[in-house]
Amino acid sequence: MRWEGNRQSDNVEDRRGEGGGGGGGGGFRLGGGKLGIGGVIVALVLSYVFGVSPTAMLGMMNGGAPVQQQAPAAKAGPDDRAKDFVQTVLADTEDVWGALFQQQGQTYAKPTLTLFTGSTQTACGTGQSATGPFYCPPDQKVYIDLEFFDLMQQRFHVAGEFAQAYVIAHEVGHHVQNLMGLSDKVHGAQQRLSEAEGNALSVKLELQADCFAGVWAFHANQSRKILEQGDIETALAAATAIGDDALQRQSRGHVVPDSFTHGTSAQRVRWFRKGIDSGEIAQCDTFKARQL
Repeated sequence: MRWEGNRQSDNVEDRRGEGGGGGGGGGFRLGGGKLGIGGVIVALVLSYVFGVSPTAMLGMMNGGAPVQQQAPAAKAGPDDRAKDFVQTVLADTEDVWGALFQQQGQTYAKPTLTLFTGSTQTACGTGQSATGPFYCPPDQKVYIDLEFFDLMQQRFHVAGEFAQAYVIAHEVGHHVQNLMGLSDKVHGAQQRLSEAEGNALSVKLELQADCFAGVWAFHANQSRKILEQGDIETALAAATAIGDDALQRQSRGHVVPDSFTHGTSAQRVRWFRKGIDSGEIAQCDTFKARQL
């Protein structure tokens, strides 16, 4: 992915190394021992399966011992390439969505992207790195522990900067949904529906965010030629790896469609492709689609 030298966003908040962070080797200290990166991602998958918080699962994996975090890591220096990358990708999403909103006579409110380690306070409660990147609508912030990108490579064998950019663009896609009022509509409807019906709405929301990520990539490439050979394949590999069916097969050995909240691998790939092939917001209406 070509990104170096492009504009960087000022809307990145760096909380890495602050109190509540992880640090060191990227693990959590459980009792007298340390649960490394591999253990954390296992806890994430198990918490997904059994419907408990990642922190609670980490404790259970330690036989009920309390979860203790390691000493905070030092803040990265001025040569922090990872932060430069995040700032550049975020700036690119700002430029793309700013232009698209302007075309519709609207103003795009830029989100803040917060980097953290371990855990951090958000308007949605305590954010945990074990849950992966997430967007919090009340404070309009995207939260990312950059070690998630290491987990993508180690656990799912997905590498490449464009795959990482896809993750960021997906979370920014949730911000776009929030600005459009779609998030509130979905969450309001979920209060009146059964769990299975509510999950189905969550799938549509997530697939639309995948499509919005594709819309960003289309316009960013048109304007700045960011894509290199193999980049799209890495993003598709990331979408495939984190499909609900793929995660459930890994953890359970079988799939339970009614419990899906993000969509299957095939669906995530299909909607990202719709966005990157068309570059049109209108092509991302998962809520009216006859087939996901």
